[in-house]
Amino acid sequence: MLYTADHHVYELPPLLEWNVRHTGTVPCDSWSVTAVYRPEMAPVLKMAAGFAAVEDGQTQLRGIVDEYSVELDQNGLTVTLAGRGYAARLLDNESRPVTYERVTLRELLRRHAEPYGITVGEAVELSSAAPYTAGAGSSQWKVISEFCRVYGGFLPRFSKTGELLAAPEQAGRQLVLDESSPIRSCRLREDHYGVITEALVIDKRQNISYSVRNPEMIRKGGQCRRVVYTPGKSTWAAMRYTGEYQIQQSRQDEKTVTVSLPGSFGAFPGDRAELRLSKLGLEGFFRVAEAENRFSAREGAVMTWTLKECE
Repeated sequence: MLYTADHHVYELPPLLEWNVRHTGTVPCDSWSVTAVYRPEMAPVLKMAAGFAAVEDGQTQLRGIVDEYSVELDQNGLTVTLAGRGYAARLLDNESRPVTYERVTLRELLRRHAEPYGITVGEAVELSSAAPYTAGAGSSQWKVISEFCRVYGGFLPRFSKTGELLAAPEQAGRQLVLDESSPIRSCRLREDHYGVITEALVIDKRQNISYSVRNPEMIRKGGQCRRVVYTPGKSTWAAMRYTGEYQIQQSRQDEKTVTVSLPGSFGAFPGDRAELRLSKLGLEGFFRVAEAENRFSAREGAVMTWTLKECE
């Protein structure tokens, strides 16, 4: 369904192709759909602002419309629309430089999220222990996500219905993939490029530094140091956490499993999958980091899950 800027709702004709990709965070969700073009769609397309993917009465994604194109070829006259999830509203809007002496998460959400049409579905109680600065050129997303990371130890994310969840992630559904699952393809990839072996955290105001090391990667022979500068008056605990966070983020893509199965919307980011695939040597628990769902007349419905090892 399309939502226009003047609050009208338009249901698209039967789709020829579609692709819906859930990440839950940044980079944000994305989508594209192709349908038979009808002349009465012209005024709707010009005003199209929002999109909802609905299957069997359940909303699977809400997002914004970035573009559309109408094309005439051997297949006839078609229209293709594409866009992103609601996180794009916070990524696309820049914050004015501001420093808060002491601020709560709820106050930040009121100032940096809600004015952009974002509904907050969940928010924990957080407050800054020191002045918090939104620097020049920072997006509204960065202002909120950095605050959650520094003072809460988590990153916010969006639900499939477009609500901002500013709280630690809770494990979703528990899935099992084994030799009997209808797996179309499965790929294991390990990439050590960019995995940090040492994060050197420096507080320039106090002229102090703190080194955090990644012993596992050091044992493998890796050597990749990053220097991170923090705002003034950082505590040792905050500096250690900053270094640990940098190492943790660099390891996110170190081991990735990509699985394709028939069907659609069988998993969402935050779900947990237990793998029992002895042929690939894959045993253990993984988090669904990304779920892509696509449909075409040639392939039918296919879902591809990107899995990361649970910490």
